Amino acid sequence: MLAFRFASRPLLGTLVGLGLCALTLSQAYARTLSTAYGDVEVTDQPERVVTLYEGALDTALAAGVTPLAAVSTRGSDGVASYLQDRVEDIAIVGTAREINIEAVVAQRPDMILAAPRLPEDQYQLLSRIAPTLVPASEPYQPDTWKEEARFFAQALGRESQIDEAISGIERRAAELSDQHPRESASLVRWMPQGALVMSPMIFSSTLLTASGFDVSDGGVVKQGRPHSDPLSLENLSRIDNDWLFLATLNAEGEQALASAKSSPAFARLDVVKRDQVVPVDGQLWTSATGPLAAEAILDDIEKALR
Repeated sequence: MLAFRFASRPLLGTLVGLGLCALTLSQAYARTLSTAYGDVEVTDQPERVVTLYEGALDTALAAGVTPLAAVSTRGSDGVASYLQDRVEDIAIVGTAREINIEAVVAQRPDMILAAPRLPEDQYQLLSRIAPTLVPASEPYQPDTWKEEARFFAQALGRESQIDEAISGIERRAAELSDQHPRESASLVRWMPQGALVMSPMIFSSTLLTASGFDVSDGGVVKQGRPHSDPLSLENLSRIDNDWLFLATLNAEGEQALASAKSSPAFARLDVVKRDQVVPVDGQLWTSATGPLAAEAILDDIEKALR
């Protein structure tokens, strides 16, 4: 009898310890997120995640979570090219503008990560399927992408991974800034109907700024808008800065760009004469957001500065 009592004490202590550990883990994963549509409680780490926003997909992958499904990127029927080797079999459940609710249901998600400004009627439908997290972020602010990344990381229970990724991006941009004199730059999306000047406040423009460029829109982008109306060739002088980062979304844009390069108006630009026009991927530079996109954009900037 005595032997039983001595043996049971360590056993009891182990059981109590395991119980406290389980309680601690449960409390650690139980969290309440402030979203665009009120507080949403998350009680565990999700295993079946659907992303309906490119920034959410990017952040999830950066945090080590592979979602079941995503929306297609602008100008494509799949995810952006910079992510394709990370999500070979991901399901596509619509576009940023049109979500296929039935396709989302078929994935049986236990969490949905959605875009800021998701319409409330869509939110109400999606939240019946699974907890739906919509960031209450302010668009076109220098730190918007960081706030959104941290929001999605909290939803996934992967805050430390994303905090580390953001810190690394900030350090790398500062190092790039130290490597060259501060010069002016424009970011333009080239379309068949003309050049769209991108706002200095969009994601990639803020990375250019952090990397040591003064990003200018030539005064043609209205406040709160991501880009200008199409510029005619005659007005291209508005974007004649030290550097021109030139993005196309698809083959049509590339054909239009080839045509522009052959035009006298484009050839007369000082930035063209200095050979400081940098072609970039429009899916990445004018549509994407998130830590992985930031790293890819910094790769392009570093290559341009060599």
